[in-house]
Amino acid sequence: MSETVTKTLQATLATPTAGKEQRLQRLLHTYRDALNDAFDAEVTTMSAVNDIVTPYDLPYQAKDALKSYIPKLRATYNADELDDEHPLRLVNRAATFDYSDEREHGFVWQVPQPGRGTNFWIPLRINPEQESLWFNLLNGNAEAGELRLQRHRTSWELHVTVEYTVEESTDPDNPTYIGFDVGESALITGCALKRDVPRKPMLVSGSRARHLRKEMHTTLKRLQERDAAEWRIDERFDHYQNALTDIVEKASRQAVEYAQQFDNPVIVLEDLSYIRESLDYGKWMNRRLHSWAFARLQGRIEDKATEAGIRVEYVNAAYTSQTCHACNRLGHRDEQAEFACVHTTTATFQSSKQISTRRQTSPVASTRGERVSVGNSDTMTRHRTGAVVTPPQSTVSRARNPRR
Repeated sequence: MSETVTKTLQATLATPTAGKEQRLQRLLHTYRDALNDAFDAEVTTMSAVNDIVTPYDLPYQAKDALKSYIPKLRATYNADELDDEHPLRLVNRAATFDYSDEREHGFVWQVPQPGRGTNFWIPLRINPEQESLWFNLLNGNAEAGELRLQRHRTSWELHVTVEYTVEESTDPDNPTYIGFDVGESALITGCALKRDVPRKPMLVSGSRARHLRKEMHTTLKRLQERDAAEWRIDERFDHYQNALTDIVEKASRQAVEYAQQFDNPVIVLEDLSYIRESLDYGKWMNRRLHSWAFARLQGRIEDKATEAGIRVEYVNAAYTSQTCHACNRLGHRDEQAEFACVHTTTATFQSSKQISTRRQTSPVASTRGERVSVGNSDTMTRHRTGAVVTPPQSTVSRARNPRR
């Protein structure tokens, strides 16, 4: 059995020449003019959109994207207004790429332009973690969907939606449940549970990510206080975000590699769907916890596990750090690193052990994507497919407030 997974490839366009920069700017501005005119006309059909966008000097890939996208804005997304920084959307026929290892940037994209013989090639700086998917796109093992091109202060970013098939993970016989706890001081703690016995725990320190986020907040705050140029703030923000993304990618890869060393692995994560609403540790701590991308890190673990054919399941997050994995009773945590119970005195791997234990003691008979409650809310478990679906949506400009 196989399943279709949808992901978004990301790339930054290499710095274009002055002429190519002008053509890219003209393409984006013309697209936004057509988008706003069609949206303001409140048209709801593809043919009505076609009548409005036809006169615009746009490539057919952009016009076809508008005809598909605009009717959905009001009918599906209930949009009342458009974002000023809307990305340029193109249908999959604009997904013309090439690769050569003789170039400085191996991958290049053919940028569509209106008219015949006007397209031009531009190098791409891809995310190294996604290199295999870019090759799959070239050799036909992945199918391109919508493309989105966005202009930032100092760069152009290209997002390409792709679909590909992977072997569907099934319920293994005699599974090894591996619980991963995502946190701030320890980025990931993991512990496998085999025959009720914890095995070979792993830990990824969160000190580097915590230092970067603190430094980012301080730097951006100082730049704003000095009325620094917008491009300078954007540059610093992008620098820190790229560094944090690198940490997330490496940590998620470590987690999946850890799981692969066990027979019949099943990764178990906490369901953090409502973490922002439920956290209440005071203003200062709430700000710090809310700012860390728990779901982002979990999502990358899930993505990589799906590609590796490892099943991923979720359990209720309530009291995992306060419940003893051995006796299933609430213990005491007077300090962050301590857990007081007759069975253990350290909290380092307590949560990951409890996550594994909670899944093992709560068998699930639900279909994928459904939630079921077995016994009580503490044993709630759900399955996910691992697919990351990115429906069309407006790119919202970042607020010029310090990122925390």
